Amino acid sequence: MREENKLMIKIAEAFRSENPALRKKAFIAYLMAGDPDPETSADYILTAQEAGADLIEIGIPFSDPIAEGEVIQAASLRALQAGTTLDTVFDMVSSIKDRMHIPMVFMTYLNPVYAYGYDRFFARCADSGVSGIIIPDMPFEEQAEAKGPANKYSIDVITLVAPTSATRTAQIARNAQGFIYLVSSMGVTGMRRELTTDQDRLAHLASIVEDIRKETDTPVAIGFGVSTPEQAGRFAAIADGVIVGSAIVDIIGKCGKEAKPALHDFIAGIKEKVICG
Repeated sequence: MREENKLMIKIAEAFRSENPALRKKAFIAYLMAGDPDPETSADYILTAQEAGADLIEIGIPFSDPIAEGEVIQAASLRALQAGTTLDTVFDMVSSIKDRMHIPMVFMTYLNPVYAYGYDRFFARCADSGVSGIIIPDMPFEEQAEAKGPANKYSIDVITLVAPTSATRTAQIARNAQGFIYLVSSMGVTGMRRELTTDQDRLAHLASIVEDIRKETDTPVAIGFGVSTPEQAGRFAAIADGVIVGSAIVDIIGKCGKEAKPALHDFIAGIKEKVICG
């Protein structure tokens, strides 16, 4: 077992409250690495941290992001056109790791990890201060392929749970690492102004969270389509955290290198709702 990098902040810190008897509601902010360029992307990660994010989910640009909607697909394309490669992403994250006091996780697809080499990829994650990974196109039943080398370097492999995963939820929960990513609705990522947060939907998601908590104390965060402070507040009330991605990436897409003020204000507004409901 490799000695753990002391700059790697464990995912549990995102949910840790000053009161040990309570769990903090965590706001997880997603940003695409290299969008609009690697240097600005690094600055925006630090901006998200400053604005109140508790954990940063960093997307690795990929040419075929099957789980992503139009906004994140466009961000991935911008990053690739700016010359962002996997090595560029590792270098970018490494450049800010000593200024980060919240955890960072990667969201990527299996092909880039496999092509780079599992051991090499997760060794670089550890050296870059990245403490977890989400691989949406890797089925739960096949996670062992990545978990072995990831856990060798103390990297958590985070699993997604869909609203239709009832028969597998308990098994997924018992084997969970880092946090459990509960998908709010079926389909790809993206801003949904009409995302259903009615009582039936909230009750269904709350029942899934309750089932998960019967099996594990691993935190549960809800994501996919969450784009407004009001939506974030409603979901935070029933889970341990909320993930917002496309709405953040959309600000960067519209404002480019001038997105910092709008980005800070939006993230701070989401954070307030996650805390206060």
